[in-house]
Amino acid sequence: MENEFHRYYKERVMPALQKLHGYKNVHQIPKVEKVVINTSIGSQSDVKQALEEAKAEIALITGQRPVETLAKKSISNFKLRKGQAIGAKVTLRGERMYEFLERFIKAALPRIRDFRGVSPRCFDNHGNYTLGISDQSIFPEIELDKIKRNIGFDVTIVTTARTDAEAKSLLSEMGMPFSDRAKKPAAQPA
Repeated sequence: MENEFHRYYKERVMPALQKLHGYKNVHQIPKVEKVVINTSIGSQSDVKQALEEAKAEIALITGQRPVETLAKKSISNFKLRKGQAIGAKVTLRGERMYEFLERFIKAALPRIRDFRGVSPRCFDNHGNYTLGISDQSIFPEIELDKIKRNIGFDVTIVTTARTDAEAKSLLSEMGMPFSDRAKKPAAQPA
C-alpha cells in the first residue's frame, strides 16, 4: 500500500523538479533515500534510564525500534568508556520514511514555538540535510504529561541529489518550510 505523501512525490514533486532543472530522464530526478534520527544522552547522571527513555521516545515517534550507538573510544574527562552505550538511532526507508517525513513537515515543525522556517544553510555540500530538534514534544505522538526529560535529536535527510541546490528544491517541493531570512552581513569596521 502506497503512502499518500509518496504518491504526492511521484505525481507533483517529480514533474515539478523535471521541469525546473530540465532532467531528460526520470532517474536523474533527486529523491529522498533515507531519513536517520539520531540522539545522544550526553552526560546524564542515570545513563541506563536516560537511554531507555530516549529509545522509547524515538520508537514512539518513528514507529521503528532504535539501535543503540556505542562510544568509539574512552574519554576520561567525560567518564566515557569504549563500547559504552551513549545514544540511539533509527534509519527509516521506504513507506515508513515517507510517513515520517509527512508527519515531520506537516505536523511537527509547525508546532515549534516562534517557528519561522528551517535554516537553508544546513546542507552538507552532497545534497543531504541535517536538522537539530531540541525537544521531542513537537511530535503529536508524545504525551506532554509523560515527558520526564527533554531529549534532543538530529534528523538527517539523505537524498540522491548531487548538489545542495537540487536537494533544496526537492525538499521545498515536498513542503519543507525553509526560512527566507538571508544571512545578515557582517558589520563593517569604522
